[in-house]
Amino acid sequence: MTETATSAGLDWATARGMGALAQKMGMEFLEFTTERCVATLPVEGNTQPVGLMHGGAYVVLGESLGSMAANLHAGPGRLAVGVDINATHTRSATSGVVTGVCTPVHLGRSITVHEIIVSDDQGRRCSTIRITNMIKDAPAAR
Repeated sequence: MTETATSAGLDWATARGMGALAQKMGMEFLEFTTERCVATLPVEGNTQPVGLMHGGAYVVLGESLGSMAANLHAGPGRLAVGVDINATHTRSATSGVVTGVCTPVHLGRSITVHEIIVSDDQGRRCSTIRITNMIKDAPAAR
């Protein structure tokens, strides 16, 4: 992937915005193309009462990456909406940041499937998320 293509995708994602929830949680996009999207999320502020990264925070990171990637793939005049998501948490981060790397499993005309691997600062996998999005025509502007 060229730097220009990577920059164009990141510019698109930044202009579109990640949504209020992701923004409140401190998510930051680092890389954005149809083949690979990367974002980070701080552990601090996104923990359970016992100090472990909340499983729902991993899922928010995964859904944000997967849905945005599906919308980039869908293109103008089309909209991708989530229809299924699942996550398997295998490790708990307790400090630093986690990084989500989103790659496509399937990029179709009407359905996309993405896998998001979330790792801690030491590169250890914490969660594996899979999201399926349906692509449809965007509603007409009012």
